[in-house]
Amino acid sequence: MNTKNKKKLLLENLYAQYQNCTACPLGFQDRKNIVFGYGNSNALIMFIGEGPGKDEDEQGKPFVGRSGKLLTKILEPVGIKREDVFITNVVKCRPPQNRKPLSVESKTCKNLLLFKQINIIKPKIICTLGASALEALIEQPIKISQIRGTIIHHKTLTILPTYHPAYLLRNRKEIEKFISDMKKLKKLSL
Repeated sequence: MNTKNKKKLLLENLYAQYQNCTACPLGFQDRKNIVFGYGNSNALIMFIGEGPGKDEDEQGKPFVGRSGKLLTKILEPVGIKREDVFITNVVKCRPPQNRKPLSVESKTCKNLLLFKQINIIKPKIICTLGASALEALIEQPIKISQIRGTIIHHKTLTILPTYHPAYLLRNRKEIEKFISDMKKLKKLSL
């Protein structure tokens, strides 16, 4: 079995264990789907967001709503194909009213799933989308406007934090900075 198929099988086996997860309060909410992640199991780039939104919860895939469409639109001209990356979130169930995940929710999900996904895929670089995703990985508060575009080495991870596409939908003037970060991400993945 080749590496890509082995990683895909490992991810499928991981997800099978949590199909009806109720390990944190989000498991008792009105979720339609657990949004584990989607993409190339052999990806060099892994994107991590905060949590699924309404569209993601309905479709069972991350970043398929307006934010996801903007992400794809920006990635393509930079030379990053969505089918070549892996996209997931810290929490896999939609928080009510799209609120920020509670500490217990974030901690539970990253320990049960996110860190295992990272360990299976072994991306060369992780791009966190928004402050919450980075804070969950490094376990300290940050200001994304001050740290975006800066390479962070945390434990065994190489992380490039940037804005969340939802933020860009509300703050179009920041798109050029995001594009710059994606160009840097592309270079780092080579």
